[in-house]
Amino acid sequence: MRDVTVSGVVAAAPTELSAWLEPATIVEAEGSFAIERVEERDGATVVVASGPGLQLPLRFEDRDGTIYYTQESERGPFSAMETWLEIDPVDHGRTRLTARSAVELAAPLPFGDRIAAWKRRGELTNLLESAETGFE
Repeated sequence: MRDVTVSGVVAAAPTELSAWLEPATIVEAEGSFAIERVEERDGATVVVASGPGLQLPLRFEDRDGTIYYTQESERGPFSAMETWLEIDPVDHGRTRLTARSAVELAAPLPFGDRIAAWKRRGELTNLLESAETGFE
């Protein structure tokens, strides 16, 4: 399993950034998958996303102010994937967004987890950049 973290400051108050960080918005901003549908299940939001040749359910939960999401089924690109989004106030009207993810690729490829972490870092960077430009 590989861990990746990206962090940056967004020109928005914590409440504004929290409102923007809806599950479907997060998946769209990451840029790898299209949204098929959003469902409420067992106290969580499940975003069913699709990409070339696969369908990926992502389960989103609020854990004490941290957005936590994971691949819900074993039939996706990862054998394990967990992500945490944390927001912390910086100063007047600015908020730090930190995205951490742990990934393990499902395919038995040489350096597979390293490749998965590289791809995941790019997705989290896309999310951060979307948040930054969304509040300029």
